[in-house]
Amino acid sequence: MGSTTDTPQPGRGGSIPAYRYNALLAASIEERWQNHWDENHSFEAPNTAGPLADKAAVAGREKLFILDMFPYPSGAGLHVGHPLGYIATDVFGRFKRMTGKNVLHSIGYDSFGLPAEQHAIVTGIHPRINTESNIANMRRQLRRLGLAHDQRRSVSTTDESYYRWTQWIFLQIFNSWYDEKLKKARHIDELQREFDSGKRKLSGAHANTEWKSLSTLEQRKIIDDHRLVYLANAPVNWCPGLGTILANEEVTAEGRSDIGNYPVFKRNMRQWTMRITAYADRLLDDLDRLDWPRCASLHTQTVCLTTSTDLIGLSQSN
Repeated sequence: MGSTTDTPQPGRGGSIPAYRYNALLAASIEERWQNHWDENHSFEAPNTAGPLADKAAVAGREKLFILDMFPYPSGAGLHVGHPLGYIATDVFGRFKRMTGKNVLHSIGYDSFGLPAEQHAIVTGIHPRINTESNIANMRRQLRRLGLAHDQRRSVSTTDESYYRWTQWIFLQIFNSWYDEKLKKARHIDELQREFDSGKRKLSGAHANTEWKSLSTLEQRKIIDDHRLVYLANAPVNWCPGLGTILANEEVTAEGRSDIGNYPVFKRNMRQWTMRITAYADRLLDDLDRLDWPRCASLHTQTVCLTTSTDLIGLSQSN
């Protein structure tokens, strides 16, 4: 901080010490340490292999991965609610890092969505320009909060290098079906072969029908009905003004869109649906493998699994 000489300065009721702790002093201390952390790569978590490898730094340390909720860069910056969660995970991560763990604390930006599109319509500015500007400001704000993120691991969901993998994941799910006997997903081609060989019999409306007697279109429909991702008609919140469907929380009590204030209508529409219900029992059983606080009664364990189209409540008595 420079000289340690405590030169009194005029103030109400007498002199004020030169190094009295105030906002200016706090800012200078914090910025100095934030620069130190950046220069010394203090929060970069090494890998055991690959371009970010540092075997000596890993040195057999136990791994811990902390992923913060991705903020949506729809506004000019963070709001006061963002640090509420980020400071908590930061404290947890720093504690674990001080106990010797190799902590990877990361964050990204959920940059797809209606706010950026609407901003582009209103201002005529391309959504990528506005979004990247907001992300840059959010990075600055997160740094000033002193959060221990590994910035090398930060992504935006609009990065082509990121969403190419979300598209790849979708294709893996689309080309899979859930085997009830094995309790796991298998490639859809395996189901096709089982039907072709007669190993798997048809059920339901086709229970007494031979697979080979069906037309190619009928066979394809049966195969598609087994996929983990499929097209189905379902009631949705349709907003013609925005040209898309909305989640319930994006619709006001007056039945209008939260963004743009357009009228919203309930409609049955054909859309992609995920067969998460097939995994209901496995999701429940695998809770035992999660290291997180539990809020459950002594006699009942309840799990709510939510997707954009499904809400499943499962209760299991102990």
